[in-house]
Amino acid sequence: MILGLHHAQITIPSGKEAEAKAFYSELLGLPEIPKPESLQGRGGFWLQVGTQEVHVGAEEGFDRSTTKAHLAYLVSDLAHWKQVLDQAGIEALSGIPIPGYDRFEFRDPFGNRVEMIQEL
Repeated sequence: MILGLHHAQITIPSGKEAEAKAFYSELLGLPEIPKPESLQGRGGFWLQVGTQEVHVGAEEGFDRSTTKAHLAYLVSDLAHWKQVLDQAGIEALSGIPIPGYDRFEFRDPFGNRVEMIQEL
């Protein structure tokens, strides 16, 4: 039996942790949580998102801008996030409508597709 989702992982280029922390922890406000000591030498970092975790791993040789794979962050004020991202120079793109939700997507500084979604 599957009980739920524990974490999801995205990747960034190796050595870009400081830039990724500036985006995810400072701009988006996601708190960093400790990685187990056994994994600390592998690069990347972990974030707390509600009751789930997002693991940011380091990986080379992958063009993140070519995939539909993404995380969707459930938010309470979509307009606020559109403004925050616009002020940071990040373009919000409209997605195909989903009944009961308003949403937009964008690419993080590393090409990862990200979605912000708000229940109507």
